[in-house]
Amino acid sequence: MDHPTHEPNDAPPSPSSLQEGAALAFAQAAARIAGEVRTEDVVILDLRGLSNLADFFVLGTSTSDRQARAVLDKIEEFARTHGRRPFTSPDRTNTNWLLADYVDVIVHLFDAEHRAYYDLDGLWGDAPRVPLAES
Repeated sequence: MDHPTHEPNDAPPSPSSLQEGAALAFAQAAARIAGEVRTEDVVILDLRGLSNLADFFVLGTSTSDRQARAVLDKIEEFARTHGRRPFTSPDRTNTNWLLADYVDVIVHLFDAEHRAYYDLDGLWGDAPRVPLAES
């Protein structure tokens, strides 16, 4: 009986690389949704290897309270359809900074003043920026 041979490049992906791929895909989807709802200056920071907090941050600047809540609603709806739930439910009363924690991806929506004040872009300046996926 012949046994199939596997070259090193034929190895199946590891569970951790599959999880990282799913996290990246979710971060890109969250960023796309934010952009579609007119969130400004949307970026994805790749924190892998830099922090155990999360694999990716999605950052965006909201243009109004209503818009910020709508973005989180749409991201949560998308997440539910893909079997994801936030680790914590965001407090939607304080729209200066809304946060949705999906464990491997954390979405941060700020108003312009608080985005500049907390400067997560600068704080995590050594984190590579992930190109936004085209829809």
